[in-house]
Amino acid sequence: MGQKSAIEWTEATWNPLTGCDKVSPGCANCYAERMSLRLRLMGQPNYRNGFDLTIHEHALELPLKWKKPQRIFVNSMSDLFHRDVPVEFIHQVFTTMRRASWHRFQILTKRAERLAEVAPSIDWPANVWQGVSVESAEYVHRIDALRDTGARVRFLSIEPLLGPIPNLDLRNIHWAIVGGESGPGARPMREEWVLEIRDQCLEAGVPFFFKQWGGVNKKRTGRELQGRTWDEIPTG
Repeated sequence: MGQKSAIEWTEATWNPLTGCDKVSPGCANCYAERMSLRLRLMGQPNYRNGFDLTIHEHALELPLKWKKPQRIFVNSMSDLFHRDVPVEFIHQVFTTMRRASWHRFQILTKRAERLAEVAPSIDWPANVWQGVSVESAEYVHRIDALRDTGARVRFLSIEPLLGPIPNLDLRNIHWAIVGGESGPGARPMREEWVLEIRDQCLEAGVPFFFKQWGGVNKKRTGRELQGRTWDEIPTG
């Protein structure tokens, strides 16, 4: 349930939970859904339920076996703060992350309301980075829920970027990742939307990471923005 990752801003993935459902426009072409269905067809036992939410308690302590320190994306195939994930299981995941103190864990959610509900009950370890996904200006309210958590590092995944986000409030935010949608049905992303966010990050002193232009063939479109690669990552 864990493996090296090709995702540019992390190094490995850990999935004690798989499966999800769509909550906003950014979910429309979900890569995790496509991958889950493919893995079920391949007979992968952890995906026997396809993209239905499934808890894998046997995978809870997997990061403790990885001795080399690395950045680990938690639940790349799901959302830890899905409404149907028991609070007790969320706490178990955090217990493992606290015990595996040599790693840095990166969690993303679109369910900011559930994050806000559960966050006060969490003892936030220093090695856990919490983020929210924000695909357009309509969903910047998720950032306020993130700001109120006890996470030491709070970050934004602005991917897929589906429209301009002016006046982005970056108070108490420590990282911003921006990327275009990739794969079948990928929706276009305009350069001026990316530059606007980059410039806001530069002004606020927030590390900026440009993941990809995306499109049907993301390798061809690449990662350069105005002639350079942006790979900034928080140091804390």
